[in-house]
Amino acid sequence: MKANARKITVWCWIFLAPNLLFYALFQGWPIVASFYYATLDWSGISNERTFVGLANFFELARDAYFWNAFKNSFVFAAGSVPLLLAGSLLLALLLNNTRLKGVLFYRTIFFIPVVTTASIIGIIMVFILGANGPLNGLLLKLHLLNRPVNWLADARWAMLTTIVVYVWKHMGMNMIYWLTALQLVPKELQEAARIDGANRPTVFGYITLPHIAPIGAVIALLDIAAALRAFDLIQTMTGGGPFYKTDVVSTYIYRYAFSSEMGLPRLGYSSAAGIFFGFAIILIALVQHVFAGRLRRAK
Repeated sequence: MKANARKITVWCWIFLAPNLLFYALFQGWPIVASFYYATLDWSGISNERTFVGLANFFELARDAYFWNAFKNSFVFAAGSVPLLLAGSLLLALLLNNTRLKGVLFYRTIFFIPVVTTASIIGIIMVFILGANGPLNGLLLKLHLLNRPVNWLADARWAMLTTIVVYVWKHMGMNMIYWLTALQLVPKELQEAARIDGANRPTVFGYITLPHIAPIGAVIALLDIAAALRAFDLIQTMTGGGPFYKTDVVSTYIYRYAFSSEMGLPRLGYSSAAGIFFGFAIILIALVQHVFAGRLRRAK
C-alpha cells in the first residue's frame, strides 16, 4: 500500500511539474523581480541602473495622481461588483428554466462578450458611445437627450459608463457560475416548498439562497480581484481619462512602465506602485478576515 501511495504521489508531481515550471517562470519570477526593480531608478530599456532603496515608495506616497488611481480602483470595484453579482444572478435564475424556449441560445448570446477580446470591445464601445455614435442618435430620437453626450470623454459620466461596459462584458461568466450553483440546489426541497404553498420569492429566500450563498461568496471574491486589476477595457476605452477620472492603479502602472506619455519609462517606480497596491489589498483582506471571524464568534 505504501509503495502504491508513493507511486501515485510521484505521478502527481510529474503531472504538476509543467504547471509549476510555467508558474515559476511567468508568475513567480516576475513577482520576485519586481521587489528588486522597485529599489532601482531604471527605465527598463537601458543598462543604467541606480540603486535608490525605498525612494520610489516615498515618491509614490507623495504622488496625488497615484492616490487618485488608488481611490478609483476601489470606486470601480465597488460600482461593478454588486451590479455584476446581482445582474448575473437574476440572469441565471431566468435562464435556469429548461422549459424556456431557446434557453441555450440565450445563454450563448450572453456569454459571447466573455470570449470577445476586451480591446475589440473597447474600440467598438468608443464608436458606439461617442458624441456622434449610435447611442446618442437613439437617445436624441427618443427625446431623452437634448444634446449629444460623449459618454467616455465626459468627466461626469466616464466612470459610470466604464463600469456598465465592464459589467456587461463579464456578466456571462458570472452567469455560468450561478447556473452551476443553482444545479446543486436539491429539487425535492423546492418542490416540497411549492406543494406547501410557498411562492417563488419564498422558495428563493429560504431554500435556494442558503444553498448557493457559499458559492456566491467565492464568486464575489473572484469578481473583486478581477475588478481591482481591471486594465485592458479601461485602457482601450479611456486610457485613464478624462482628467484621470477613470485612472486606476493598472493604467497608472502602465503609463509609467511602458508608455512614453510621462517621458522615459520608469520600470522601477511602476514596480513600486504594483507592490504597494498589492500589499494594500492583502492588508484590507486580512482586516476583513479578522472582522468576519469576530462576527462569526459573536453569533
